[in-house]
Amino acid sequence: MKSDILKELNVSRETLDRLDLYESLIKKWNPRINLISRHTLNEIWTRHFLDSAQIWRLRPENPRKWLDLGSGGGFPGLVIAIIAAEATPEMKVTLVESDARKAGFLMKAGQEMGILPEIIIDRAERLSPQHADVVSARALAPLDLLLDYAAPHLAENGRCLFSKGENYESELTAARKCWTFSLQKSPSRTGHGGVILQIGDIRRANSRN
Repeated sequence: MKSDILKELNVSRETLDRLDLYESLIKKWNPRINLISRHTLNEIWTRHFLDSAQIWRLRPENPRKWLDLGSGGGFPGLVIAIIAAEATPEMKVTLVESDARKAGFLMKAGQEMGILPEIIIDRAERLSPQHADVVSARALAPLDLLLDYAAPHLAENGRCLFSKGENYESELTAARKCWTFSLQKSPSRTGHGGVILQIGDIRRANSRN
């Protein structure tokens, strides 16, 4: 199974070594901080690494800054930072996590893997505008609220990449009552009925701007 995942990720040996180290760090820290559900500890490569890496594949061309909201144990943000460290080292990756313990894990994991994403210990709604080309999030909030969090931080022509489960259509319906946006949907390669929503041109529904 892992060999199939490695082929699908299509990354270098150095990146794979970092992911192996990341896996061991998750297993070491999880009993203390609950980074991921213990039921997925034996499925880290599929449920977390591959699930995060598929978002990387949907990035716009030549992004300069990637902002990940509610990073938690690092998904997708720290996986993005691991891949980007070799693929696009000029791109800045910023992880936002309000839980100081989880943010501490992200900092420690980054140091041990030799990568340097920016870690911000705060809530997305309290940040100054980040002007990011990509804003990502996984399992953070319903879509209408996610757009409220993300919109102030997008650069011009920026794009949101949000992982959503099989009930995403109801979230889209609710979000469209408050927002207008462009939308592309890509089926998730790791979740039954799930999708990655690619969202841009975000405006409040009652906005004239």
